[in-house]
Amino acid sequence: MVPERIGYIVWVNDLKAARNLEKYGTLHYVSRRMHYAVVYLNADRAEETAKHMRRLSYVRKIERSHRTDLKTDYGSKFPEEAPLELPDSEALSS
Repeated sequence: MVPERIGYIVWVNDLKAARNLEKYGTLHYVSRRMHYAVVYLNADRAEETAKHMRRLSYVRKIERSHRTDLKTDYGSKFPEEAPLELPDSEALSS
């Protein structure tokens, strides 16, 4: 069974040191230009791990990703697709 994961955006001062975030969770992405990293943590220990990461000298700020809170069921919003009616080839040739 796959454990539930929560994403965190970790703003860092040092990009080389940001690679050390792998020991806290799954390091998904590191932005060189904007100096942040996306880390996925297990949901059961996410708050504890975030507290430990806040104490690191190269971490400026940590934000929780709200992607898991978004509704992703879009099926009921779209109407049934009507079959597409093509014109007769005789009508096009005249």
